[in-house]
Amino acid sequence: MHITQLNRECLLHLFSFLDKNSRKSLAKTCHKLLEVFQDPLLWSLLNFHSPVELKKDNFLLGPALKYLSICWYSERVKVCNIEDWMKNNFQKDFCNRHENTVNDFLLEVCNRCPNLLSLTLSGCGHVTDDCILLLLKNCPNLKTLKLENCVRITDRTLAAVTLYGGSLQTLHVDFCRNITQTGLERVREKCPSIMLRAERSANMIPDNKPEKKLMLEKASRKVVQL
Repeated sequence: MHITQLNRECLLHLFSFLDKNSRKSLAKTCHKLLEVFQDPLLWSLLNFHSPVELKKDNFLLGPALKYLSICWYSERVKVCNIEDWMKNNFQKDFCNRHENTVNDFLLEVCNRCPNLLSLTLSGCGHVTDDCILLLLKNCPNLKTLKLENCVRITDRTLAAVTLYGGSLQTLHVDFCRNITQTGLERVREKCPSIMLRAERSANMIPDNKPEKKLMLEKASRKVVQL
């Protein structure tokens, strides 16, 4: 039997075992397999491991998407986690390109994937509070939100969770250095049913502008002198 003689249900099952690139390659072989590739039911789960993958055409975003994971750990991407004032021009240009890519992608998720249940973002230095706010508003069924080493995430995201995370059951904000203990306590107080984890977050040194750091250093010196 030729693969194209299988019914749609069988083909969707076979495609589900393939990665994004393999699905795209197979879809190019004939019109019937292209239709399977374009079936929203095939795309309930998506995993990405670099910003470049977000710009490819080997996947589809749609209302069937339930589980989304964007995790990257390469040395080049770690540049994006450096405080902006410490970056040189080359690093700033590099990070700006990543920022546009990530923001555009998450905006598409907001517009096309209202049934999202789980979102994991790890090492995404350009994800902002505004992005998470939009996701919470547009994906009301979101049950799991895991943020790891997302350096731009602040207590504003935690406040958004208390306002728009009505379906949220699990919230992780691990190694997010601009999260404070006050913000965490607010979530625990207003949303006691949420399983909250914040490994190291409230104990890390938050971002500060150079002039603010200088003021803190001067203040510490005065204390020592006294």
